[in-house]
Amino acid sequence: MEKSTELRIKGMTCGGCVASVKRVLEGVPGVKNADVTLATATASVRYDDAVADPGRFRSAIEGAGFEVV
Repeated sequence: MEKSTELRIKGMTCGGCVASVKRVLEGVPGVKNADVTLATATASVRYDDAVADPGRFRSAIEGAGFEVV
């Protein structure tokens, strides 16, 4: 079943940051799409809950040098 979640991200300052967060989120198995917005410092993630582990979203973002708040 497809689900979605929104994450607030601290530390993004430019388009490169947005691209990095989008890339790492879309690299998590089961993630179908990640829309990352600098202006609101958020990521909206659509994923297959039978495959994706939402806990990995936080670790992927933090591994890229940002903080989930």
